[in-house]
Amino acid sequence: MSDYEIRFEPSPRRVRVEFNGTWIADSRRALILHETRQSPAYYFPREDVKLELFRRTEHVTHCPFKGNASYWTVATGGATAENAAWSYDDPYDDAKPVREYISFYPSRVSAIYDGDDEIPQLARETGSLHANSLAGWLLGEAWKAQTPDALMEGFCRCLQACGVPLARMTIIVPTLHPQVFASVFVWREDSGVKTIYEPHDILHQPKFKDSPFAVIMRGAGGVRRRIEQPDVKLDFPVVRDLHAEGATDYVAMPFHFADGQLNVLSMTSFARGGFSTAHLGQVYEVLPMLGRLFEVHAQRRTAVTLLQTFLGRHTGARVLDGLVKHGDGEHIDSVVWFSDLRDSTALSISMERGAYLDYLNRYFHCMAGAIMETGGEVLRFIGDAALAIFPISGNWQGATGAAEACRRAIAAARLAVQRIEADNAAHPQRVPIRYGIGLHLGQVTYGNIGVPERLEFTVIGSAANAAARVESMTKALGRNIVISAAFADSYAGKLESLGKHKLKDVEGEQELFTL
Repeated sequence: MSDYEIRFEPSPRRVRVEFNGTWIADSRRALILHETRQSPAYYFPREDVKLELFRRTEHVTHCPFKGNASYWTVATGGATAENAAWSYDDPYDDAKPVREYISFYPSRVSAIYDGDDEIPQLARETGSLHANSLAGWLLGEAWKAQTPDALMEGFCRCLQACGVPLARMTIIVPTLHPQVFASVFVWREDSGVKTIYEPHDILHQPKFKDSPFAVIMRGAGGVRRRIEQPDVKLDFPVVRDLHAEGATDYVAMPFHFADGQLNVLSMTSFARGGFSTAHLGQVYEVLPMLGRLFEVHAQRRTAVTLLQTFLGRHTGARVLDGLVKHGDGEHIDSVVWFSDLRDSTALSISMERGAYLDYLNRYFHCMAGAIMETGGEVLRFIGDAALAIFPISGNWQGATGAAEACRRAIAAARLAVQRIEADNAAHPQRVPIRYGIGLHLGQVTYGNIGVPERLEFTVIGSAANAAARVESMTKALGRNIVISAAFADSYAGKLESLGKHKLKDVEGEQELFTL
């Protein structure tokens, strides 16, 4: 391609660099790099730079046609500019003229002078060096946004800086989530970005069904209403509301992700004349690029959501942080919870499949919901049983210490009991939910088990087995909740002793307790 090039030429004048009142570079042999859509960059021979004021850093960047650039920090008079200068020690052929030359970021030094004239700091981030200034910003700056909110805020402010009379913007991104239909990002000129997670039932509510968003998502293309014109069609509630507020223009248009997912962006103006053809042309031209950036954020949110939903909040975060190899894990001290549904086999045979699934989910809602609300992590659903932990120590955000972990586990058990009693009372015609909860305390191995192609993050070890054995005693002792002596030793509240009992595969007799 011939529309992107780099070209070096000698500077015909003396070029100097000032930082904090000191001349740190002074040369009559400087080279000027002209690069497509970039500000001219001045390169100085090292002999003309006061290297005693410079310190190499570990920062490195790569250019596919210039090579690897190493960086320098400059310090003088008590002031420091981190990574203010760079050089190519072993440049590619295109950049050989500046081998071991040094160049400076104009924004990180006090000034650069070409002759007697100070070189203006042409900000690349304004996008002024790109045919479409919005594209320049998207290429140069938008990738730095760490959240979709920050991306939208930056895009809207860039639109305004480019002369687009934007007052409001809304972006709707459908999402893969068991409870949320779409992430809705709402930007207002005076208040910035607000993110709303709309539930699935929004699809049946008038505010969505009667909106341009619904029309566009059904494949009808875009919507444009020049609200200031006397014959404008006020066919949507939002358009009527904007008309009453004095808006002049409203545009809603689709944009796609790489997988074909349809999303919607809307823009509102209150300026006389609204959006010009040039304004909308600029936005339309960059929508695919903007869509890719939003897609990255959407995919990360989907990954986080699915990992948290199917693995648990903490476990999902651990996997996302890189603990994905066979055998990754750690030893942690924890309260171990094991609970089980009574008579599940007989119920699954006697009940219609849909009714049984509803019954099972109601039980888990009462049980697992109580665990999560009190700070526990549900690790596994084993048929009709649940395995959970309340961490005491280890590399675990929210590890609480033994007494607090025990308190939370007891709070979860009490809450689960209350919810199951309430659910049974609300469905007197149904077979009552019966259950057992076993609580134990000890050290477990928390990590990946299985085969490399199919792993599960869970806890293993004697403490996990003991919790299951403790729970099995709920049947023999006729109690819904049975607690081990190890748990009781760390719990500050009152418990009732159930005497000593032999647990399967556990050495000796163990004293057991209940609430």
